[in-house]
Amino acid sequence: MITYYDDRSVQVTSTAVRVDGRTYRLAELGMVWHRRGSRSWRVLAGRGAIGAALAGPLVAAVLGLALALRLHRSPVVTIAIVGASVLVGLGVGPLADVLFEHLDRSYARGSRDLEMWARWRGRPVRLLRTGDALRFGQIYRAVQRAMESAPQDVIGSSGGSPRSRSGP
Repeated sequence: MITYYDDRSVQVTSTAVRVDGRTYRLAELGMVWHRRGSRSWRVLAGRGAIGAALAGPLVAAVLGLALALRLHRSPVVTIAIVGASVLVGLGVGPLADVLFEHLDRSYARGSRDLEMWARWRGRPVRLLRTGDALRFGQIYRAVQRAMESAPQDVIGSSGGSPRSRSGP
């Protein structure tokens, strides 16, 4: 038996797909397809908040520089304002790395719920629903590989055609 994917709730092998304790034998699965749900506004708002957190200190630094040049104060005051603005701008560096990492993970997870469906014993059944796009893609590809390597059943006894193993 070959294992194509295995985590705490999903296992895809050369003989079956197990999701949350339910087992679907590959021989009983027909067409497999996926659906995308609507966008999660919570995820999009989180991405916007990260963007604002990245832009805020940089905008403050630029405004500080503009203010220093606009006030026409003594060179000591101008240098102090410019220095503080530069420090604020430099402070974004380490923070930006953390925020960009969170933003990157947000895009890897996706902003939609994804569902994997299959025809099982002649009726459609939802195998999986997740909001993690990266995990979904790994599982979906594992199911495709498992079904491609499984022996194809033949429908009918008089030269029937192989049944569909993947779908739209």
